[in-house]
Amino acid sequence: MIVDPAVRIQDWGLSPAGRDRAARVAALFPHPLRIVSSSERKALDTAGVIAGQWGTEFEVDEDLGEMDRSATGYLDPSEFEPTVDAFFAEPQRSVRGWERAVDAQSRVERAVRRIAAETPDQSVAFVAHGGVGALLLASLRRERISRALDQAAMGSTFTFDAQDWTALSSWEHVR
Repeated sequence: MIVDPAVRIQDWGLSPAGRDRAARVAALFPHPLRIVSSSERKALDTAGVIAGQWGTEFEVDEDLGEMDRSATGYLDPSEFEPTVDAFFAEPQRSVRGWERAVDAQSRVERAVRRIAAETPDQSVAFVAHGGVGALLLASLRRERISRALDQAAMGSTFTFDAQDWTALSSWEHVR
Protein backbone atom coordinates (compact mmCIF):
# COMPACT_ATOMS: atom_id res chain seq x y z
CA MET A 1 0.00 0.00 0.00
CA ILE A 2 1.11 3.56 -0.58
CA VAL A 3 1.00 5.44 2.72
CA ASP A 4 0.55 9.20 2.31
CA PRO A 5 -0.34 11.21 5.44
CA ALA A 6 -1.86 13.91 3.21
CA VAL A 7 -4.38 11.43 1.72
CA ARG A 8 -7.41 10.00 3.54
CA ILE A 9 -6.59 6.51 4.84
CA GLN A 10 -9.50 5.04 2.84
CA ASP A 11 -7.91 6.40 -0.35
CA TRP A 12 -4.49 4.77 0.01
CA GLY A 13 -3.86 2.55 -2.99
CA LEU A 14 -1.76 -0.50 -3.67
CA SER A 15 1.96 -0.26 -4.21
CA PRO A 16 3.47 -1.97 -7.27
CA ALA A 17 4.43 -4.90 -5.00
CA GLY A 18 0.83 -5.06 -3.76
CA ARG A 19 -0.47 -5.16 -7.34
CA ASP A 20 1.93 -8.01 -8.15
CA ARG A 21 0.77 -9.90 -5.05
CA ALA A 22 -2.90 -9.37 -6.01
CA ALA A 23 -2.18 -10.85 -9.43
CA ARG A 24 -0.71 -13.93 -7.75
CA VAL A 25 -3.85 -14.37 -5.63
CA ALA A 26 -5.85 -15.06 -8.78
CA ALA A 27 -3.64 -18.06 -9.54
CA LEU A 28 -4.04 -19.53 -6.06
CA PHE A 29 -7.78 -20.07 -6.02
CA PRO A 30 -10.42 -21.46 -8.36
CA HIS A 31 -12.44 -18.72 -9.96
CA PRO A 32 -15.25 -17.75 -7.59
CA LEU A 33 -18.52 -16.88 -9.14
CA ARG A 34 -18.64 -13.65 -7.15
CA ILE A 35 -16.05 -11.13 -5.94
CA VAL A 36 -17.10 -8.58 -3.31
CA SER A 37 -14.80 -5.79 -2.12
CA SER A 38 -14.89 -3.15 0.56
CA SER A 39 -14.83 0.43 -0.72
CA GLU A 40 -11.27 1.30 0.41
CA ARG A 41 -8.96 2.09 -2.49
CA LYS A 42 -6.46 -0.70 -1.68
CA ALA A 43 -9.29 -3.27 -1.60
CA LEU A 44 -10.78 -1.91 -4.83
CA ASP A 45 -7.35 -2.02 -6.48
CA THR A 46 -6.89 -5.63 -5.29
CA ALA A 47 -10.36 -6.71 -6.43
CA GLY A 48 -9.78 -5.01 -9.78
CA VAL A 49 -6.53 -6.89 -10.37
CA ILE A 50 -8.08 -10.23 -9.37
CA ALA A 51 -11.23 -9.64 -11.43
CA GLY A 52 -9.07 -8.67 -14.40
CA GLN A 53 -7.08 -11.90 -14.10
CA TRP A 54 -10.29 -13.91 -13.95
CA GLY A 55 -12.05 -11.93 -16.68
CA THR A 56 -14.98 -10.97 -14.47
CA GLU A 57 -16.44 -8.01 -12.59
CA PHE A 58 -16.55 -7.31 -8.87
CA GLU A 59 -19.06 -5.73 -6.50
CA VAL A 60 -18.57 -3.24 -3.67
CA ASP A 61 -20.17 -3.56 -0.25
CA GLU A 62 -19.66 -0.69 2.20
CA ASP A 63 -20.24 -2.96 5.20
CA LEU A 64 -16.99 -4.81 4.49
CA GLY A 65 -15.09 -1.62 5.23
CA GLU A 66 -12.20 -1.19 7.59
CA MET A 67 -12.91 -0.07 11.14
CA ASP A 68 -13.73 3.63 11.23
CA ARG A 69 -10.51 5.41 12.20
CA SER A 70 -11.59 8.86 11.03
CA ALA A 71 -11.40 10.29 14.56
CA THR A 72 -7.62 10.21 14.35
CA GLY A 73 -6.87 10.03 10.64
CA TYR A 74 -3.27 9.20 9.89
CA LEU A 75 -1.17 8.22 12.89
CA ASP A 76 2.59 7.89 12.83
CA PRO A 77 3.58 4.22 13.32
CA SER A 78 4.78 5.00 16.86
CA GLU A 79 1.18 6.01 17.70
CA PHE A 80 -0.64 3.72 15.28
CA GLU A 81 0.68 0.37 16.53
CA PRO A 82 -0.22 0.95 20.22
CA THR A 83 -3.65 2.21 19.13
CA VAL A 84 -4.28 -0.93 17.06
CA ASP A 85 -3.09 -3.05 19.98
CA ALA A 86 -5.64 -1.30 22.23
CA PHE A 87 -8.39 -1.65 19.58
CA PHE A 88 -7.97 -5.44 19.64
CA ALA A 89 -7.26 -5.71 23.38
CA GLU A 90 -10.32 -3.70 24.42
CA PRO A 91 -12.96 -4.58 21.82
CA GLN A 92 -15.85 -3.14 23.87
CA ARG A 93 -14.21 0.30 24.07
CA SER A 94 -13.75 3.02 21.46
CA VAL A 95 -10.02 3.67 21.39
CA ARG A 96 -9.22 7.29 20.49
CA GLY A 97 -12.68 7.66 18.94
CA TRP A 98 -12.29 4.69 16.58
CA GLU A 99 -15.21 2.37 15.89
CA ARG A 100 -15.35 -0.29 18.59
CA ALA A 101 -13.96 -3.66 17.51
CA VAL A 102 -17.18 -5.46 18.53
CA ASP A 103 -19.22 -3.11 16.36
CA ALA A 104 -16.90 -3.48 13.37
CA GLN A 105 -16.94 -7.26 13.80
CA SER A 106 -20.74 -7.35 13.94
CA ARG A 107 -21.05 -5.17 10.81
CA VAL A 108 -18.61 -7.31 8.84
CA GLU A 109 -20.14 -10.60 10.01
CA ARG A 110 -23.64 -9.43 9.00
CA ALA A 111 -22.34 -8.40 5.56
CA VAL A 112 -20.53 -11.67 4.92
CA ARG A 113 -23.50 -13.75 6.08
CA ARG A 114 -25.88 -11.67 3.91
CA ILE A 115 -23.69 -11.91 0.81
CA ALA A 116 -23.13 -15.65 1.28
CA ALA A 117 -26.87 -16.23 1.78
CA GLU A 118 -27.64 -14.43 -1.49
CA THR A 119 -25.60 -17.00 -3.42
CA PRO A 120 -25.42 -20.14 -1.23
CA ASP A 121 -24.29 -22.40 -4.08
CA GLN A 122 -21.52 -20.10 -5.32
CA SER A 123 -18.08 -19.40 -4.00
CA VAL A 124 -17.37 -15.79 -3.06
CA ALA A 125 -14.05 -13.99 -2.79
CA PHE A 126 -14.17 -11.22 -0.18
CA VAL A 127 -11.55 -8.47 -0.49
CA ALA A 128 -11.02 -6.22 2.53
CA HIS A 129 -8.54 -4.78 4.99
CA GLY A 130 -6.49 -7.20 7.13
CA GLY A 131 -8.04 -5.87 10.34
CA VAL A 132 -11.46 -6.75 8.95
CA GLY A 133 -10.18 -10.24 8.22
CA ALA A 134 -8.90 -10.57 11.80
CA LEU A 135 -12.34 -9.66 13.16
CA LEU A 136 -14.02 -12.10 10.76
CA LEU A 137 -11.54 -14.85 11.60
CA ALA A 138 -12.26 -14.44 15.32
CA SER A 139 -15.97 -14.88 14.61
CA LEU A 140 -15.41 -17.91 12.37
CA ARG A 141 -13.24 -19.55 15.03
CA ARG A 142 -15.60 -18.48 17.80
CA GLU A 143 -12.67 -16.87 19.57
CA ARG A 144 -12.23 -13.62 21.39
CA ILE A 145 -11.19 -10.64 19.27
CA SER A 146 -7.41 -10.52 19.39
CA ARG A 147 -4.57 -8.97 17.46
CA ALA A 148 -3.03 -12.45 17.44
CA LEU A 149 -5.57 -13.20 14.67
CA ASP A 150 -4.34 -10.29 12.52
CA GLN A 151 -2.38 -11.12 9.39
CA ALA A 152 1.37 -11.29 9.96
CA ALA A 153 2.10 -9.61 6.62
CA MET A 154 0.05 -7.51 4.22
CA GLY A 155 -1.31 -9.45 1.30
CA SER A 156 -2.56 -12.54 3.10
CA THR A 157 -5.62 -14.71 2.58
CA PHE A 158 -7.63 -17.33 4.44
CA THR A 159 -10.51 -19.57 3.42
CA PHE A 160 -13.73 -20.31 5.23
CA ASP A 161 -17.08 -22.03 4.86
CA ALA A 162 -19.73 -19.33 5.14
CA GLN A 163 -22.59 -21.84 5.38
CA ASP A 164 -21.05 -23.67 8.37
CA TRP A 165 -19.41 -20.46 9.63
CA THR A 166 -16.06 -22.15 10.06
CA ALA A 167 -12.51 -21.11 9.19
CA LEU A 168 -10.88 -23.64 6.86
CA SER A 169 -7.39 -22.16 7.10
CA SER A 170 -5.29 -19.62 8.90
CA TRP A 171 -3.74 -16.57 7.26
CA GLU A 172 -1.48 -17.51 4.36
CA HIS A 173 0.86 -14.85 3.01
CA VAL A 174 0.80 -14.50 -0.78
CA ARG A 175 4.39 -14.34 -1.99
